[in-house]
Amino acid sequence: MTHFRAEDATEEEIAREAALYAPFTDAVRQLADATLRTTVDEDEIRAVQAEIEALTARLRAARIPGSYGVRYRPSGGGRAWGNAVVGLRNPIAPPVVTSVGDDGRVTTEFHLGAVYEGPPGLVHGGVVSLVLDQLLGQAAGAGGRPGMTGTLTIVYRQGTPLGPLRGEAWIDRTEGIKTWAKGRLLGPDGVTAEAEGVFILPKWARAMLAADDPETPVLPDRSYFQ
Repeated sequence: MTHFRAEDATEEEIAREAALYAPFTDAVRQLADATLRTTVDEDEIRAVQAEIEALTARLRAARIPGSYGVRYRPSGGGRAWGNAVVGLRNPIAPPVVTSVGDDGRVTTEFHLGAVYEGPPGLVHGGVVSLVLDQLLGQAAGAGGRPGMTGTLTIVYRQGTPLGPLRGEAWIDRTEGIKTWAKGRLLGPDGVTAEAEGVFILPKWARAMLAADDPETPVLPDRSYFQ
């Protein structure tokens, strides 16, 4: 639990930070895309490199120790802004923005550009797995069953094209401390990959159980821990 940090930030303070860091982080994402696809001349590359190194030194002047972790408020709500898939402050994240329906199904529409390429014109299979792992984990958490990935099985139906994509995930069943979740990614031509995962309720979550029956633990929504 050392990477879970309680905070007392207000909604207004969190919104102000989001308004500051979201466009800043997106600018870095755009830099990564430009780095990959630029065709400027050698002198310009060297000049830009020097500027980037100078900017990096300025940002390193004050840093948090280690990873971002998860900031949460005991009253409810939290932010996993360092997450590699949904992290608002992580330039590696696309980011994927999810929503949870009344039926508990997690859905998202997002875009994967050139920096996520594996086979030419297609998303790297490991990135497909990364996104699906996140969606299934969030589905488990949204159902009050936050868990660490025990197993994850991916079936690649066809190549996942770079560009706009849709994802969805849901809880299939539960048994004790285990939750089975399923999900899929869809491109313009239909389903590209399907996944099934088993998520294990971690010890810290078991200690927070409010249910009377330890064999069927149910927690409040803690999908922000994903």
